[in-house]
Amino acid sequence: MTRANSAPFRPVAALGRRTLAYALLGASLLGLAACGGNQRPRTELSAAQLNTIGVNAYLWRAALDTVSFAPLLQADSAGGVIVTDWYANPTNPTERVKLTVTILDQDLRADALRVAASRQVNEAGNWVEAPVQAATVQKLEDIILTKARDLRRQALAS
Repeated sequence: MTRANSAPFRPVAALGRRTLAYALLGASLLGLAACGGNQRPRTELSAAQLNTIGVNAYLWRAALDTVSFAPLLQADSAGGVIVTDWYANPTNPTERVKLTVTILDQDLRADALRVAASRQVNEAGNWVEAPVQAATVQKLEDIILTKARDLRRQALAS
C-alpha cells in the first residue's frame, strides 16, 4: 500500500478513538449528573414532608395559631383552607370580621399563602359590608409567615 492510499485511513481511525473517548466522557458526565440532580438538601425536604397533611405543616400550624382568636367554621388540612366564623372584638362590638386562609403549596414561601378578610359593621341593627384595608390582610400574612419560619427554625435546631 502506498502512502497516498493509507493516509485517508489514519484520520478515520483517530476519529473512531476520539468518538469513543467522547462517548465515554459523555456517559461518565451523565452518570455523575444523575447523582446530584436538582434535589434539595435533606433538611429542606424534611421541613415540608414530615407531615401527613397536603400543605406545608409550618404554614398550617402558624395559620391556625394566628386565627385562633376567632371560632373556626372549617379547617381542611388536605386542601389547605381555614375559614373562621364572624368575630367581633369585645371592645368594638359594632364591627366583625371573617377570615379565609388558603395555603397553596408544600413549600414554605410567601406566595404559598393567601389571606382573605371580610368585614361588616352594624348599622341600626343590620350588618353591612365594609371595606377591609389591604394593610390588614398583608399584616396577617406577615404574621403567619413569621410564625411559620420560627416553627421551622425551632424544628431544624432540635
